[in-house]
Amino acid sequence: MGMVTKRKKMHYGDTHLQRRWRVRNRRRDLDQIDDDLRTRSGELINQNVDLEKPGFAQFYCVHCAKYFIDDTAMQAHFRTKVHKRRLKALEIEPYSIEESERAAGRGSFQQAKKRGMETQPTKEEVIAGKRIKVEEKVETTAAAVSTPVASTMSTRATRNRPQKMET
Repeated sequence: MGMVTKRKKMHYGDTHLQRRWRVRNRRRDLDQIDDDLRTRSGELINQNVDLEKPGFAQFYCVHCAKYFIDDTAMQAHFRTKVHKRRLKALEIEPYSIEESERAAGRGSFQQAKKRGMETQPTKEEVIAGKRIKVEEKVETTAAAVSTPVASTMSTRATRNRPQKMET
């Protein structure tokens, strides 16, 4: 009897097939999704019927750039770790050309802005007028809060001073 042939997981010699397998599950990048969120999120949620796409293009997650077959599948997707990871990744402002120039030494460093990101509203809420919120978080640091050193020292001294007890 012959030897059992081992199944190859990757097309090693066939580079044209190898490329096809590598980009099969490719999705939109974060900067493209960020552009969609800022410019045309309402348009993507309320798409026209397209018979070629899953769910006839009526159930689309803007944050993940994915189509779903029905509303229950999309609502289940909103509770998954994949969607939550994508929301977390979209909280940071995407990399830009200006940032690359600053990294090359043509400007001063600026911290990437953090944003508050929420899951998209349902189709009924969009029809009622609700939109996707992308708002910047304001972070307060010790450098931003300017208090004189003398006043800080005086508050510490009064806080730590033992109080007199009257008998």
